[in-house]
Amino acid sequence: MKISEPAALRSQEHGPNRATFLELFFDLVFVFALTRISARAFEDLALEPQQTGWTAVTGGGKTLLLLFALWAVWQGTAWTTSRYDPHHIWLQTVVIIALVSSMVMGVATPRAFTTTALAFGTAYVVAQVSRPGILLLVLRRHQYRRLKLRMLITFCATGVLWIAGAVLPTNPEVVLWSIALALEYLAARFGWPVPGLGRSTVSRWEIHGEHLAERYQQFFLVALGETILVAGFSYSRDPFSATRTAAFAMALVTSILLWRIYVQRAGQILTEAVTRAAHPAAIGRSAADTHLVMVIGVVATAIGYELVNEHPTGHNTIPWIAMVLGGPLIFLAGRARFEYEVFGRVSPSRWMAMGALVALGPPLVHVAPLISAAAAALVLFGVAMADARRAWGRPPEAAAPPY
Repeated sequence: MKISEPAALRSQEHGPNRATFLELFFDLVFVFALTRISARAFEDLALEPQQTGWTAVTGGGKTLLLLFALWAVWQGTAWTTSRYDPHHIWLQTVVIIALVSSMVMGVATPRAFTTTALAFGTAYVVAQVSRPGILLLVLRRHQYRRLKLRMLITFCATGVLWIAGAVLPTNPEVVLWSIALALEYLAARFGWPVPGLGRSTVSRWEIHGEHLAERYQQFFLVALGETILVAGFSYSRDPFSATRTAAFAMALVTSILLWRIYVQRAGQILTEAVTRAAHPAAIGRSAADTHLVMVIGVVATAIGYELVNEHPTGHNTIPWIAMVLGGPLIFLAGRARFEYEVFGRVSPSRWMAMGALVALGPPLVHVAPLISAAAAALVLFGVAMADARRAWGRPPEAAAPPY
């Protein structure tokens, strides 16, 4: 049987092209992977007496590196299924390879810089090299094949750094993996330049705006679902304590507020913003960065949940405050940029809330973690109320992307 070339996705006038069941299955793997990210960060932040605050800083940096790697796999797969037909057998093969690789990376995450480094690095390289490699074999249009060839060359080159780092001690491993990831992100930013083969202009990339916007919305929900899992698992270990019950309730309230702030209203009409943009691929790339920032904030907030649930009336530390208040702060920073991408402006409530979270940091170091969590929830509640007040009695605001 002859297998046809995966065609570029149709434009909006040919009808919606929603995420496939396989893509949603792929997302479920990231629910697990993000819980492993949170578990790893929690280990670094739940400091033992002989450890120092610097342990939390270095551990947090390494955990962030792993999160960037997982995001790179998810984002690369999402852009591929938003550019080509996700029902095609070869595109499904790409997604399945990414799914299995992401699962291995998730399993390896807690010990990714010690015993499972080679498993994590190999799985990452397989996911990143196989995607352009498979497409290079099946695409027949010259302009598409050149892009995939440049991507394949880039990932093969950085793959050497990933594998080499995996077999070295921790410090050189972190250095090599950081260099590899930085090179990949820079290559994507500048159109995958390769000497002799040129580079691409992102504004000319063909994507299905509705599909890509939906995929970002779904990944945000994956991150939000991870916060519920972390809070639930932590609380279920001792559900009868009044303070832990209060901490769990605060986690649920905060999750609801994060959801509300995201969807009102930019999160609801991201698809409209992408399709109205002069350069859909440009706003798609910008939205990718924005959602990464928001997801980092949500994951940090989840880590804060677990810390508060384990030590609701304990002695606060600066790293703990950084999670409890810094998580919502990072989320709001990403959400402010998200609002600009959709509407071309930023509501004052975003800046006021971020300022309040920064100002609350020093005094809250001296109170119980549960009070810190309540303060963060109160700030988020203020943002949600400001959003509701602005929208009350007015027609729904239309998207006005600046790109």
